[in-house]
Amino acid sequence: MADEIKSLEDLQAAVGGADDAVVSAGVTAPREPVRDELGRSYATGKRKDAVARVWVKPGSGKVTVNGKEMNAYFARPVLQMVIAQPFTVANVSGQFDVMATVKGGGLSGQAGAVKHGISKALSLYDPELRPALKAAGFLTRDSRTVERKKYGKRKARRSFQFSKR
Repeated sequence: MADEIKSLEDLQAAVGGADDAVVSAGVTAPREPVRDELGRSYATGKRKDAVARVWVKPGSGKVTVNGKEMNAYFARPVLQMVIAQPFTVANVSGQFDVMATVKGGGLSGQAGAVKHGISKALSLYDPELRPALKAAGFLTRDSRTVERKKYGKRKARRSFQFSKR
């Protein structure tokens, strides 16, 4: 029987009525949007020790972090730029409102966590945006964390100062 199978039609004839399973074996179903009853998408973003809970909904581009405006919470322009990156890559600047709560870590890690959460929430809200965000690397959690301190060392790798006498 293995000698007779040379094409997809031969395989379908050999398998029998399971032609749908053979044809769609390598094709995945399109992703469905994931939204709650209020029309929002939710995602969790992480970076270093910071964890951000992010809700995205259609709006005017207003970003709120821990109850404050983004400009008030992240005063440095670099951090504001980091948070705006997913919108510019996906070409949806000013079309979504973001409400985020962040805990842990410092401001830089929190900005990265919010960026990760926004990217995941946008890809859940509109699956068409996923390829652009994935290509930019925004859906991957940055796993770099602080190395732990070892015994016999002053820090993780730094030794105590050597003294000959």
